[in-house]
Amino acid sequence: MPPRVNPTARQGRLGAELRKLREAAGIESRDAAAFLGVNQTQISHIESGRFGISEERLRRLAGLYTCDDAHLIDVLAEMANDRGKGWWEEYRGVLLPRALDLAELEHHASYVRLFEAVHIPGVLQTEEHVRAASTFVRPELPEDDREARVSFRMRRQEVLDSGTPYDVIIHEAALRMRVGGPKVARAQLGHLLKAATRTNVTLRVISFAADGFAGAGFPMQYVGGVVPQLDTVQTDTPHGAVFFDAPAQLRHYRAQLERVDSAALSQDASLDLIRRIAQEL
Repeated sequence: MPPRVNPTARQGRLGAELRKLREAAGIESRDAAAFLGVNQTQISHIESGRFGISEERLRRLAGLYTCDDAHLIDVLAEMANDRGKGWWEEYRGVLLPRALDLAELEHHASYVRLFEAVHIPGVLQTEEHVRAASTFVRPELPEDDREARVSFRMRRQEVLDSGTPYDVIIHEAALRMRVGGPKVARAQLGHLLKAATRTNVTLRVISFAADGFAGAGFPMQYVGGVVPQLDTVQTDTPHGAVFFDAPAQLRHYRAQLERVDSAALSQDASLDLIRRIAQEL
């Protein structure tokens, strides 16, 4: 079987975690290959996500690497056995692969902590908001492509129905953006208020009046893995989603989130502010 040309982020993450285990054990890739009876190139392909790996081989490697974290190995084995095609695969060839990677990441999340400064978080956007934003940013898009983007954004909201804990902090600037005009913006604020009634959603706001806050340039989504080693941070760029998972990067973003968290209003005060902004529209 030829190597995968474009492994998904999840496939790449499985390989990267196996590489970390091997390197932590001080074992060369050629020795891991000899242990499995394969060539060194195959180990390289496995660790880059271009080849899959069976659960049996994964557990053999974990033994070779003397990894005693049974929970981590069980989670990696589950990832290795994951052959299912999620709903996002319907959009392959239509949207950028990184968009699909984000949907898959959210699907497997144990929790999400999210901060947005000038945008409404994607999973909390109304259909009209998504369509208006897309039309403004990419007016040249064919209608079929635009509707695919709208449909995909709406499907991502299924993660809220799954009960995944969502801790969202939004800056007041995002709430005052009249995307699509006053009617669409008012409906969007109402949608946020409704989302906040979900038992798994916490929604708070950083107001313009927050003293000392200077973190508007650091929007992020911190996605908790089944085990902490699989935590991931996602940020947006003009060219799509970017993912970070190195331990030092994760520590940095957790610290950023704690500072953002300390600047946010309580949920009750946040919802009162959203209602006041909606009345002003």
